[in-house]
Amino acid sequence: MELRRAATASELTAAGHLFDHPVRPEWARRFLEAGGHHLFLAYEGGVPVGFVSGVETVHPDKGTEMFLYELGVAEPFRRRGVGRALVRALAALARERGCHGMWVGVDAGNDVALATYRSAGGEDDGTCTVVAWDLG
Repeated sequence: MELRRAATASELTAAGHLFDHPVRPEWARRFLEAGGHHLFLAYEGGVPVGFVSGVETVHPDKGTEMFLYELGVAEPFRRRGVGRALVRALAALARERGCHGMWVGVDAGNDVALATYRSAGGEDDGTCTVVAWDLG
């Protein structure tokens, strides 16, 4: 398995099967060009099999944290360490960039995601509830 930071919209388009919705090149470019936005791709035999995206968040009294935005691994490659490797790569980048922590929101009952994050060194503090607004 090879991990690489995504640098072009065409890389993300080629990995479109890993995302929830079709990759739109203009959105991919905007993501990659925005400061503090990061995406790693995992490849097996030259084919993208997983990704993790993260966004640095900065607050005046908290400093900088890495928000793990999304993790996706193709079904045949799950439970083989791909997700763990991607999360660890993002955490290493966060450390390099001076982030004091990294966090992710996980859907209630998503035990597979929780297991992946725990295996990569994360801890469930049991205190998070997500409140969302649909602005569309």
